[in-house]
Amino acid sequence: MRRSHRVAQVSKLGELEIAERETPSPGAGDVLIAVEACGICGADAGDIDRADPKMFPARVPGHEVVGRIATLGAGVPSIWKIGQRVGIGRLGGHCNQCAQCRRGEFQLCMNQPFVGSTCDGGYAEMMIARATGLVSIPDELRSEEAAPLLCAGIATFNALKKCGAEAGDTVVVQGIGGLGHLALQYARRMGFRVVAVGRGADISTDAITLGAHVYIDSKKEDPVARLQGLGGAKAIITTIGDVQAVAALTGALAPQGRLVLLGAGKDPLPVSPGHIVVGERSILGSITGTPFENEKTLDFSVLAAVRPRIEIMPLEKAGEAVARMRSGQANFRMVLTMTEANHAHQ
Repeated sequence: MRRSHRVAQVSKLGELEIAERETPSPGAGDVLIAVEACGICGADAGDIDRADPKMFPARVPGHEVVGRIATLGAGVPSIWKIGQRVGIGRLGGHCNQCAQCRRGEFQLCMNQPFVGSTCDGGYAEMMIARATGLVSIPDELRSEEAAPLLCAGIATFNALKKCGAEAGDTVVVQGIGGLGHLALQYARRMGFRVVAVGRGADISTDAITLGAHVYIDSKKEDPVARLQGLGGAKAIITTIGDVQAVAALTGALAPQGRLVLLGAGKDPLPVSPGHIVVGERSILGSITGTPFENEKTLDFSVLAAVRPRIEIMPLEKAGEAVARMRSGQANFRMVLTMTEANHAHQ
């Protein structure tokens, strides 16, 4: 076991630096992961911008982590083995004690860390994680392509499962980026009539290739009118934070249609109560999901050949990779790799 490892930590507000840290030993119920890949999520930008630069040690972002178990802490269940490839997403492991856990609603546990925000994440060669948050990674997925599925993948997969639509129904994906490009793939393979709504003609070819039957450019036409012409949407999966654009699209919901929110912004959503009541429409927020649901997402991704489109950069270029994600120029998802960590468990 190496005595030290590299991390990309928040050195100043909004900035990352590469640093060397002593490799920790896992406590009871924890494991030490030798990280192989970590996806860069849009939420990472907020974590980096909000982190207290005076914190010691400085916060390490990243919550789409894939690696191999290097060390087991006391009391870790026997299903987890040294050398096993595992992942961990945004939800860092439930407590098994609170009211939500006792109901089996582990994704709503109030005592679990948010990886990369309230505890250190995967922009690192080594990482401590709770065993209750671990996800088993299928052999068919490379670490680099599995990583984004642990957050963007499960978020969109679960949203579609909750959306109330049935095979053949019209499902809209609003926002064709890091989340939306996976939502299109899942929706198509679930048998929905898939409509992508984006801004600009440059994304139209990608949207159709990824699974959309129809692409609507909101810069050139009224998406509500177009969708009403198609009979309305049984469900809208929105991945964007522009509440005005989200609110405007609710006019396209068919009776008993459902709007599923994935963008976790803080601005109020201005919707007409009358439109919601008359037609029995509904609005639903959807968080990522449990480790079991994450494994279901990965299994479906293997079964249905769903893969994220990724750009790969090494850990030492973490700042550059985050900047590329922020710019909107990334090929959907950025992923960091830790080449030296790949054999750290051996």
